Amino acid sequence: MSRTLLFAFSLLIVFSCRKAPKNPESCSFTNDDDNYFSIIDNSDSPDRAFNVFCKKVDVFGIMLYATDNVTDENLLHSANLMAQYIDNDEDGNIDDQLVLDSMRSHGSCMSIFGTDKSSVQRRFFRHEASRKAQDLYNSEIHPGGRSGDTFDAALEEILHLVTATGWSKAYPETFWEKKGSRLCNAMDIARGGQHESIPNNYPSDAWYHYNDKTCEYQCMATEYFYWALTTHLGAQIERCGEINQEWEICTSIGLQSKDKAMFELITDSTYNLPKVLPDGSYMR
Repeated sequence: MSRTLLFAFSLLIVFSCRKAPKNPESCSFTNDDDNYFSIIDNSDSPDRAFNVFCKKVDVFGIMLYATDNVTDENLLHSANLMAQYIDNDEDGNIDDQLVLDSMRSHGSCMSIFGTDKSSVQRRFFRHEASRKAQDLYNSEIHPGGRSGDTFDAALEEILHLVTATGWSKAYPETFWEKKGSRLCNAMDIARGGQHESIPNNYPSDAWYHYNDKTCEYQCMATEYFYWALTTHLGAQIERCGEINQEWEICTSIGLQSKDKAMFELITDSTYNLPKVLPDGSYMR
């Protein structure tokens, strides 16, 4: 290896192994007077890992942290989506306090970066405290986008946090992301069997066939919950061809017809799941 390449490689190792800063980062931001939520600085960062963020929004005690290269619009949009998942009828009262309490006790939060695989992201996820966070990227947030290439990934990633640390923990017999729960029993039907790892080929009668080898059984359940609920709420209706390789149902009617077990679960009034797809306009 040449000296130039060796030096460059050494720099890469040094920067990728850097710890989070000792003090919280700072940045400027602007709030929208019409927005229910406000951006605040991260000067009271709870842990060194979170010092990589310079701003945040508090949604019912759940924090959404962001770096400087996340736009204020996208941060506030994400906060509004979070609120609409938790207070779906927007009456100012939490739909299910047990779900929110579970999220709070878990220390749930969103970590929003400019792009995936950035140096600041690596610095954050080197710390144990980062395991409480669900990541999201400014480049994949599209307020108002729910079709084709402009689909708003915030709808998915924020819901993952709410289901995995909220409903899953509040109602483990029903939503626990492990074998035997009602959620996973329905998923086993949708996948054509109880596959603990990704099969080489899914059965021909399966309609949920996620094939990311890094996604284990628990991850599969989180993804399945997202697909089913957002399909029921209408988020996938214009994406049938785009999502077909992973999830074959794109309408609520199709879900009711093909995935009866999951449709019955997500419409069970016992659990007060969202009935309206969030659009980022909480209390407006």
